[in-house]
Amino acid sequence: MGMKGGRMAKNKIGGFEALVGKNIIVRTVTYHYTGKLVALTPDALVLDDAAWIADSGRWAQALTQGTLSEVEPYPDRCYLARAAVVDVAEWRLPLPRDTK
Repeated sequence: MGMKGGRMAKNKIGGFEALVGKNIIVRTVTYHYTGKLVALTPDALVLDDAAWIADSGRWAQALTQGTLSEVEPYPDRCYLARAAVVDVAEWRLPLPRDTK
């Protein structure tokens, strides 16, 4: 991001905008979430087919094999506060939808 008029300019290419329409896994300051990123608001990431991941198990296995220890699917849309997001990765596997 560069400075523009004394304020930080938004980086549209490297930001969350590039992930809209894709399945993602999000690490927040407390837990993890999976879902399809369908929209962004100034304050939230909006996920469809979302699940709260109470325990991801081994992170590398979760990302490469989709192995998750505890999954609690949302019945509808989920809104995640952008301020709580630590990192986001594309989820290249089927989204977890079964409780475990």
